[in-house]
Parts: sequence; structure tokens; C-alpha cells
Amino acid sequence: MSAKIDRVNAEIENTKARISKQQARLRELEKQRDELENMEIVETVRGMDISFTDLAALLRRAKNPTSEVESE
Repeated sequence: MSAKIDRVNAEIENTKARISKQQARLRELEKQRDELENMEIVETVRGMDISFTDLAALLRRAKNPTSEVESE
């Protein structure tokens, strides 16, 4: 092959390697974000003075606000 083609092929390989590295970094950052969001949710729920049963009912109502209110 010609030198020009070899240079282009080398640049293609370098670009692929950089893309792969950035994709791995992106996956790590997304994982870190998810963990931080989950910790924030857990801290918020733990800070509430609510039973697990009441919490489950609250989440069900939040998920489907148009449903009938459960009788107590």
C-alpha cells in the first residue's frame, strides 16, 4: 500500500482506540451517576418518618395519581 493509505489506516485505528476509551469512560460516568442518584433516593427515604407499608402505598399513588384513594 501507499504511504498515504498507511497513514490514513493508522489514523483510523487511533481514532477507534480513542472512541473506545471514551465509550468506556462514558459507561463509568453513567454508572457513577446512577449510584449517586440511588444514594440520594435512599437518604431521602431514610429521612422520612414513614413505615414501609405507607411508603409502598405512597409510591403506588404517585405512580398512578388518578386511581381511587385506598380506604384506611
